[in-house]
Amino acid sequence: MFFLKKKNKKSRRWIMHTLSFILAISCALPAYIQSSFLQQFISLETLSLFFVIANITTAILIGFFPKAIKSLGNYFTAKIVMIMYGASLLGLVASSNPVTAIIFLLLFGITSNLLWINIDILLEEASSNIKTGRIRTLHLTFTNLGWIISPALSAYLVKVGGYSWPFLASAMLVIPLFIILISQRKNLKTTKKYPKEILLKSFKKLWANKNLKGIFIAAIILNVFFSCAVIYIPLYLNTNLGMGWKELGWIFSFMLLPFLLFEIPAGFLADKYFGEKEILLIGLFILFLSLLIFFYINTTVAWVWAIALFFSRIGAALVESMRDTYFFKNVSAKEIGYINIFRMTGPLGYIIGTATASCFLLFLPLNYLFLIFAIMIMPGFYYISLIKDTK
Repeated sequence: MFFLKKKNKKSRRWIMHTLSFILAISCALPAYIQSSFLQQFISLETLSLFFVIANITTAILIGFFPKAIKSLGNYFTAKIVMIMYGASLLGLVASSNPVTAIIFLLLFGITSNLLWINIDILLEEASSNIKTGRIRTLHLTFTNLGWIISPALSAYLVKVGGYSWPFLASAMLVIPLFIILISQRKNLKTTKKYPKEILLKSFKKLWANKNLKGIFIAAIILNVFFSCAVIYIPLYLNTNLGMGWKELGWIFSFMLLPFLLFEIPAGFLADKYFGEKEILLIGLFILFLSLLIFFYINTTVAWVWAIALFFSRIGAALVESMRDTYFFKNVSAKEIGYINIFRMTGPLGYIIGTATASCFLLFLPLNYLFLIFAIMIMPGFYYISLIKDTK
């Protein structure tokens, strides 16, 4: 029978927390160095164009992913994607020219996005609606713990062995991921029949629902911010301000602490007291204010940037936790069309962010992007204000 007993559901959740923790470290090790790695081979403008094309490709493949899940099952699909993910990282270790670097970085971006869809579905199958806030924010905390650990480690690996070392460390983590996936086959594999989902039909249904539309737009805006944070802030600090990876490593790890500190309390408050809307609006305002602060900071003093970046991630942590909590309170595991559209907000946000950046970088200095991104997230206040709290 597909529906799990409570004990098995709890067991599956902890398996998923562990998988997400390891996968997060593996994804995060290359995350903050990928733009600097690519800039060895291509210009800043071409780099932005690469991320636009990469995320368009990712979004298209996410659109077809429900068909693969329906045909092969979520568990088997996860195994295939994980193998391709590991291959992309090994390819990046050996990359010494722009062609191979672009191909394998593209494959890395696609497969990492698809793996998170597999995990979303597995976790949602083991979740109950009444505890969605606590389950999702606990899961996000495990995921973000992996992200917190990684930047300092990645910076150290770049310093001692060059850019290939973080890619190699990331590839090595695929081994325990695959072992867990195989060894926990009975806990993770189900006989669930996924309904046929047509992406356009699912999107029309989502867009007609003001609550899902609002959280969809909030998710895109958060990823527009992340495109700035992951691609352009490291480039600006490293290339424009001349800050070394030794400094940037601890700054980036410190700035991610809010994801560990604030998401579980936010999920608890949303479940018990406030609902999600108020916390979403507070988080979005912090993101807006942070981008304005970035625009005006021109110092190379490490602690100033550490505090500013930490403050920005308080906003990101609040938006991220409420984004997941609200969405999965309104969507079940069988609605994989909605889940795929939700995961598509990642590449869509990056497409919007990097496409905008590629245009403005033709005639503006890099730091002006922070002001542009601040303006871009302003519509989020309107759409979030329209959603109905679940509380």
